[in-house]
Amino acid sequence: MKDLSVHGVFAALLLSRNRDGSLVESALGNQLDFLLSRGIRNFALNGATSEYCQTNPAELRRSLQIVKTVLPSDASLLCGVGGACLRDTLALGEIAIRADALGLLIPAPHFFPYAQGDLIAFVEAVAMRLPLPQLLYNLPQFTTGFEPATTLDLICRCSNVIGVKDSSGSLETLRLLARETNHASRIIGNDGVLAQGLTEGICDGVVSGVACVLPELITPLLAHPPACPAFLSAADRLRELISHIDVLPAPWGLKVIAEERGIAQAIYPLPLSRERELQIQSIREWLRKWLPRIEEPQSASHARPTK
Repeated sequence: MKDLSVHGVFAALLLSRNRDGSLVESALGNQLDFLLSRGIRNFALNGATSEYCQTNPAELRRSLQIVKTVLPSDASLLCGVGGACLRDTLALGEIAIRADALGLLIPAPHFFPYAQGDLIAFVEAVAMRLPLPQLLYNLPQFTTGFEPATTLDLICRCSNVIGVKDSSGSLETLRLLARETNHASRIIGNDGVLAQGLTEGICDGVVSGVACVLPELITPLLAHPPACPAFLSAADRLRELISHIDVLPAPWGLKVIAEERGIAQAIYPLPLSRERELQIQSIREWLRKWLPRIEEPQSASHARPTK
């Protein structure tokens, strides 16, 4: 399986939920239609942007059914199968396999801290029992992180571990893989370091939360050389956006943008404190001035989907 590579822009999908926690199915369809109309053909479901720690097997199964109904035949889908234990990961992985996902995103089990040896044993068990290409999903803000040496070791020893989606905000793992392997897919999962990773030439693509609501900021970064004006302009705007929404828990800032763009209502998993209400209102006011500058130059070029 090592000859399968993952590259390009994958939009990390939001999963909207009602206040009782049930899925807002229409919101997922609206989001896919929005992204397809802007030329996006690669998607990732049930990662951190989807708040995967809330997803049960029935919800993942239904979400994948909606995705399969909407996506055209030329679209690609990665599916996160993160759980608190091996049993949960395998159950979600089987659902993703039956839904014809291109590959799986494998984060470390969440909640408890684990040693690197525990992660190696876990991934080996997953790789042995789920016969689909897999990307290690390095998410140290929320789970035990895969250290660079561990990532390289697992890619070398597990035939269907084809690379890494690194959301740590560090580029050390991608630099190591660029030096030591010529077959691993090196995918950035943190939009804040995408421009630097592309400038260094150490990444093959991105699974991007920002791309799910503002693909106009992400696609130019992979479509243009790092030194050109279009790349530099997109990088500057991306930094500006992140500086405003990073005050909120991920992915709440993306939900605010989705609502402002008419994609989906922003519903949060917790009651909003007064401080959060003020932060969200401030972001909304800024977006209403900032978004027209982003949207207007793109309106003609994104009038219809591109291959």
